[in-house]
Amino acid sequence: MARRREDPKVQALREERCLNPRPEAVRDPAFASSEFLDARDLVQVKYEMVRRVRVEGDAVSRTVADYGFSRPSFYEAAAALDAGGLAALVPARPGPRRAHKMSEEVVAFVEQRLGESPDLRAGDLVEAIEGRFGLRVHPRSVERALARSRRPKSGGSR
Repeated sequence: MARRREDPKVQALREERCLNPRPEAVRDPAFASSEFLDARDLVQVKYEMVRRVRVEGDAVSRTVADYGFSRPSFYEAAAALDAGGLAALVPARPGPRRAHKMSEEVVAFVEQRLGESPDLRAGDLVEAIEGRFGLRVHPRSVERALARSRRPKSGGSR
């Protein structure tokens, strides 16, 4: 049995984190009758929701119901649009924003251990970190943290 190919637009929206997880919740008639408007495009839906309230003067409660969002989601989208324009409506990447386990204290410990025994490998350091701090980290996280700590600091002032 041949597998159906996914719509290229859906694939592109998914790759850019802009695929609306609930396009069926968008009940605004403009989306049903337009070739341009697409309920699968999360950024477009949020933008149109904010525009409907601000430009056309529709009530927030009715508009969010027509677009499948909550009132807090509307105000979050409106604030994001004001702060960063259309690009701010693209959902942020999931996951940690920084190396939260490899703190300065942990990196200093790792560097101290390497100073004492330069032949230690990342796997050995993982065990030492777990023994000292009770943290489970991946060997690659140790390597990245060491690379960051050894990078020259930028000299420019802000």
